[in-house]
Amino acid sequence: TLQAGPKWGLARVLSSLPFSLPSLFFLLVQGSILDGYVRTEGAWLLNPMKQVYRANSEEECAEKCENEDKFACRAFLFTSKDQQCLTLTENTKTAMIFRRANAVLYEKRSIGKGVNYRGTEAKTQKGVRCQKWADNAPHKPNYTPEKYPNAGLEENYCRNPDKDEKGPWCYTTDPDTRFDYCNIPECEECMHCSGENYRGVVATTVSGLECQRWDSQQPHSHGYLPENFPEKDLKNNYCRNPDGEPRPWCFTTSPTKRWEYCDIPRCTTPPPPPAPGRQCLSGRGEDYRGTVSVTEYGNTCQHWSSQSPHRHARTPENYPCQSLDENYCRNPDGEQRPWCYTTNTTARWEYCNIPSCDSDKPEDPAVDEPEQAEVTEECYQGNGVTYRGTASFTVTGKKCQAWSSMSPHRHNKTAENFPNAGLSQNYCRNPDADSRPWCYTTDPSVRWEYCDLKKCDGQGLQTVPKPPQTTLETNPDCIIENGVDYRGTVAKTARGRTCQEWSSQKPHSHDYFTPRTHPRAGLEKNYCRNPDGDVNGPWCYTTDPRKAWEYCDIPKCPPPQYECGKSKFRPKLCAQRIVAGCVSHPHSWPWQISLRTSYGMHFCGGTLIDPQWVLTAAHCLEKSSRPAAYKVYLGLHKELATEPSVQIRDVEKLIKEPRRADIALLKLSRPAVINNHVIPVCLPKENSVLGGREECYVTGWGDTRGTRGDGYLKETGFPVIENKICNRPEFLNGRVKNHELCAGNIHGGTDTCQGDSGGPLVCLDQDKFVQHGVTSWGLGCAQPMKPGVYVRVSNYIPWIKSVMESN
Repeated sequence: TLQAGPKWGLARVLSSLPFSLPSLFFLLVQGSILDGYVRTEGAWLLNPMKQVYRANSEEECAEKCENEDKFACRAFLFTSKDQQCLTLTENTKTAMIFRRANAVLYEKRSIGKGVNYRGTEAKTQKGVRCQKWADNAPHKPNYTPEKYPNAGLEENYCRNPDKDEKGPWCYTTDPDTRFDYCNIPECEECMHCSGENYRGVVATTVSGLECQRWDSQQPHSHGYLPENFPEKDLKNNYCRNPDGEPRPWCFTTSPTKRWEYCDIPRCTTPPPPPAPGRQCLSGRGEDYRGTVSVTEYGNTCQHWSSQSPHRHARTPENYPCQSLDENYCRNPDGEQRPWCYTTNTTARWEYCNIPSCDSDKPEDPAVDEPEQAEVTEECYQGNGVTYRGTASFTVTGKKCQAWSSMSPHRHNKTAENFPNAGLSQNYCRNPDADSRPWCYTTDPSVRWEYCDLKKCDGQGLQTVPKPPQTTLETNPDCIIENGVDYRGTVAKTARGRTCQEWSSQKPHSHDYFTPRTHPRAGLEKNYCRNPDGDVNGPWCYTTDPRKAWEYCDIPKCPPPQYECGKSKFRPKLCAQRIVAGCVSHPHSWPWQISLRTSYGMHFCGGTLIDPQWVLTAAHCLEKSSRPAAYKVYLGLHKELATEPSVQIRDVEKLIKEPRRADIALLKLSRPAVINNHVIPVCLPKENSVLGGREECYVTGWGDTRGTRGDGYLKETGFPVIENKICNRPEFLNGRVKNHELCAGNIHGGTDTCQGDSGGPLVCLDQDKFVQHGVTSWGLGCAQPMKPGVYVRVSNYIPWIKSVMESN
């Protein structure tokens, strides 16, 4: 073929050569051969064309796949137990996937032109060694390191400085062959659609800034952690599109530019054919292709190609694969459900009401009524095929993956495929008639596990008894501090005199310390008590007319032992539609405190982080800087605080964060008594950042806006929203600072509100709850597109520790 161009020198005729891939992909990246594959644990493909081999390791099985000559190997399955290797001609795009224990599925990555290839391959496709780019013999090059300093022309490695369509090449050491192409697997250097599946290695932004590594929090802290987005391939510092932007982007290494788009060209080849669109709502409705064009509030949708009345970037050009036709409702960017910009100038965008594909009647979102302190736990009958409860954790404490989700594990157990299995939300179910209910997990390394459920008794119920007496309970035979909370039955003084009953006026008349004047002091019968906080401990009036009162001899208790963040009562973990949340199981959030005025009126929340320290919001302390203006109530479920478990503490010190962040510490006048109803929460690691997918929980006695449960502690669960998304114009428009985080349901309906300020946002980490946020501010309560904003606790761990140590 007659060719022209600077690398050809004089035009010459080259014979056509066959193109084949090398056997080992790791030559490209100088790593493991498995780097060229995507790994899924506990998966199996249904009836693909395959070859079966014996293999001692996954790497050995990968070599079988690379060298397969019966067909083009796209994936392989390996079972370590049987040392069996199956090379496959199909992958999860073309074959059905199902669960199988002890199996691991590896799929080849979809891997342009190699302009950014920086590997060390230095031979042509015919095996001829490459000439160094800086050398002039045997061929005088047109492409040199001096002329093309950014093309990576080091040594004699294969490169593509002229963006040749056929990929990387080099000048050869054969005097008769000026240049030839290299045999390097094709990596995707262009993008289809909006680059959601781009897996290339571009690592600079449109303005030339170097990208920050995804696993780094410097210079920009963020929630796009590789372990939380395993299917997004957030590797090294490569440009990616994990969140529905118009094209790939990255955080930058410039402290003054948080993130920027990358310049990835669109592929000239057509994108993969889309799956057939639905006319109804399934999951988030990303495949909805119906013609609904009115929002849930009755506003007509704006055409996607129009910029009036609302200017936007969700255009057919930016999202070419999302069928942004006419003004039909769509979900191009991974929202909760289909939406559109509206023709109403006062409403930028709204969700649409799309009929569900599920034939089942939707679940009743009614708020639960308050429960009694003894909780009835869910259980299953038989093998649990009929179980329809709301348990959503496995036997090892892992949270369940939603059945409608394909992340982190792809599967075929969907409501569409199993319409009678009750596969709603992420609740434990048994769609395949296994031995008991199970679920896929949110842990990328564990595909599925059985659920933490008990089998029912004969009445179909499994009752959870009240927690047994533990080392956390108040010991009746000893006192903590000065014994104000002592409720034992010692009724003799240190000198052996019998105590007078508190309700009696004989032999000693007393008007002040009676059960009526001090109803919370435990003045029962004639037991030793300390109603006035005497520093020397419990005392009583005596039955000796010659001695009015004496101290009692009660020993001090040893320091309490406890585990932070572990409740003695199982929390409900309500993630339904605080405003419109659920009434909590009593005492299931034992670190929640009520911050009150000196006369006992609740106005803010807070969190016990140590027996003598409470974390709250600084704006809760604006009315007074005097500690005496506040009281802390602990161990309560009802706002009226009538339970015997309630502890009340004065505030000794209040310390606001010195740089005026909305976070403050309260030192209690004396430590709280740690028991089954009062337990501190765990604090996060310094500067740790949540991903954008954690389900976290908020609690409080705040304004419920008429949604029932008023007067009881309520809870709700919702996801953390990455600041990059929360700061979009349609959400909070840049108001959220780096030391804050967003959480909430974008479509509204659930939120913290007035009276919840200062309270905790906690997330389950393994089997403990960790406080990641302090309720701070929001635009209204439970409004669409206006999630709540919380102070990021991990940013203030050094300050918290230093305050507690110095006070």
